Amino acid sequence: MNCRVCSNKISEFMTLGRMPIANNFLEKKDFAKEYFFELLPAFCEKCYSFQIIEQPDPSMMFHENYAFFSQTSKNMILHFKKLSDKIKNNFFTSDNPFIVELGSNDGIFLKNFLNYKCNHLGVEPSKNVAEVALQNNVNSIVEYFSSNLAKKIVNKYGKADVVTSANVMCHIPNINDVALGISELLNENGVLIFEDPYLGSVIEKISYDQIYDEHVFLFSIYSVEAIFSKFGLHLFDVEFLQTHGGSMRYYLSKRKNTPISKNLLLSKENENKLKLNKIETYIKFSENVKSSKSKLIEIFDEIKNKNKLIYGYAATSKSTTVLNYCNIGTDYIEGIFDTTPIKQKKFSPGKHIPIIEYEKFNSYDFDYLYNFAWNHSTEIYENEKEFYNRGGKWISHVPFPKII
Repeated sequence: MNCRVCSNKISEFMTLGRMPIANNFLEKKDFAKEYFFELLPAFCEKCYSFQIIEQPDPSMMFHENYAFFSQTSKNMILHFKKLSDKIKNNFFTSDNPFIVELGSNDGIFLKNFLNYKCNHLGVEPSKNVAEVALQNNVNSIVEYFSSNLAKKIVNKYGKADVVTSANVMCHIPNINDVALGISELLNENGVLIFEDPYLGSVIEKISYDQIYDEHVFLFSIYSVEAIFSKFGLHLFDVEFLQTHGGSMRYYLSKRKNTPISKNLLLSKENENKLKLNKIETYIKFSENVKSSKSKLIEIFDEIKNKNKLIYGYAATSKSTTVLNYCNIGTDYIEGIFDTTPIKQKKFSPGKHIPIIEYEKFNSYDFDYLYNFAWNHSTEIYENEKEFYNRGGKWISHVPFPKII
């Protein structure tokens, strides 16, 4: 296997086993034809890219039934409002600015620009979520971004002041072509701003559930510089975020002489301490993941031996990795409560645990809840105080399996 970025020879350092499509919630009739692949993380010692060896075809993951809508989280709505204000105040330099978002989903971010004097465009490959954006007057096209599409956008709208993406760049296997397209799309003073789950946080928290089919990459500062500098995009600032259990926002400029921030320098020092550029770090990570799995199964066995009932909370993409890697099915978890209509009354990928409408949450009697959306723990625990106050317990596997 060659690196997707630099074509250097790489090999996997661990396996998470046979894995289904993470966001493919099924009906019973679909069980027999469910697709599986081997989830094999790898690390390139030349460009420092953490990537998975095999990724299913994008059309199997992003389609008209894609089951993730950004605006279901109040915290994320506020998160994107703050980013839009920052962009308006700092990165719109022309009289009639133009902003493009890659993977614009349901328009949660771009709708902040509707009442501002600027042009906007969302590029979103999943038709169902793009239609929600269009209904909210967010200008969107249903396509995968590429260097060819970048040329078409420039011909129709002109060059962009800002290109953004959130939790999307890590999904893109042909990252070189996308980086080329972004470079061609931005004007001479243009800025690329994107955020994704941070590799450093995954390593520190042993949050291996961030590794699944959509996340073909997990980025570090090292790898972002190696990827984008080849296309004239220069990293000048970073911002650590609490979203998704620890993310990093990267700021890259078309201008070589953009001043480097102190925050970037300090963050690079921290990466040196974490040794994110060394293969030994990932070998140690694989050992930690195995320990995490063993401890989680031990906790489940102890609870079941007491004849206590366990349900899951939030049918996330990340839950697919945990359930299938740890071989946790209906023998442990009775069902998973979720607020997303497109997932409800279906079954989880691979392990086929029933997905239950959240509206029925208070009509069920159970002792433990597995928090699959641990990255939203603050919001979730606040919303479900009644469950905790009546003696209910939460199970989490991050940073190490425990009962809360």
